[in-house]
Parts: sequence; structure tokens; C-alpha cells
Amino acid sequence: MGELKDRTKGLANEAAGNVKQAVGDATDNTSLEAEGRAQEAKGEAQQAMGKVKGALGNDI
Repeated sequence: MGELKDRTKGLANEAAGNVKQAVGDATDNTSLEAEGRAQEAKGEAQQAMGKVKGALGNDI
């Protein structure tokens, strides 16, 4: 179950991060752009963790 939860959260964070980056770029808000990049990276890490959990059977 942890695999699906991590991957879902990761997708959501990536999507939100991409939106923040686009809005930050459109409004010349570098702070929002940076926040979006950080959130996207967090989402990518969560997805990777979900893949690892899936490969190891949620034993980590």
C-alpha cells in the first residue's frame, strides 16, 4: 500500500510544482518558481521511493 501512496503523492507534488513554476515564470516571481522546482523535485523523490517500495515489497 505504501508504494501506491508514495507514487500518488509524488505525482501530485510534481503537478503542483509544475503549475507553480509556470505561474512564477509568467509573473516574474522567482521565489514561486524556485518553490515549484523544489516541490517538483520532492515529487520525483516520492515517486522513486514508491518504485523502490514496490520492488522490495514495502519492506523498507
